[in-house]
Amino acid sequence: MALADLKNVLNIFGGSDIGEDKQNELFKEVLLMTLARAADADINIQSIEVERIQEIIKQHTGEDVSSADVRVAARAELYAEAGLRKYLAKVHGKMKPEHRAETVQALADIFRSDHVVNPLEIDFFNGVAESLAVTPAQIAGLVAGDVD
Repeated sequence: MALADLKNVLNIFGGSDIGEDKQNELFKEVLLMTLARAADADINIQSIEVERIQEIIKQHTGEDVSSADVRVAARAELYAEAGLRKYLAKVHGKMKPEHRAETVQALADIFRSDHVVNPLEIDFFNGVAESLAVTPAQIAGLVAGDVD
């Protein structure tokens, strides 16, 4: 299955459930769709952002994605039924808390990749964090009992 198919996300949004064994696949899909839409949040998707998305997905999931997959996941038609925030709000309960936090942290990395963060990107970031119900402590990487 290609990550860009977003099969698990779309199944949950359609009312289906996923098993615990599919949580990693769901994380990969949510990460791809969130980062791809983020690259397009300022209405100017840049090749450096696409390359950084590919690096981050490889780093977090071990999987390679093509620039075409990133661009497919960013397509506005994919979100005709509902916006990204609605998809994320629907699937966040099926995701592990650490996967939700990783997604938001990776999103911040994408926005920093072109060295200019604009108000549209900040609004997008805040909306994603809210939709995924990520706390400020999770965004900062603070975990109770963690002293490293």
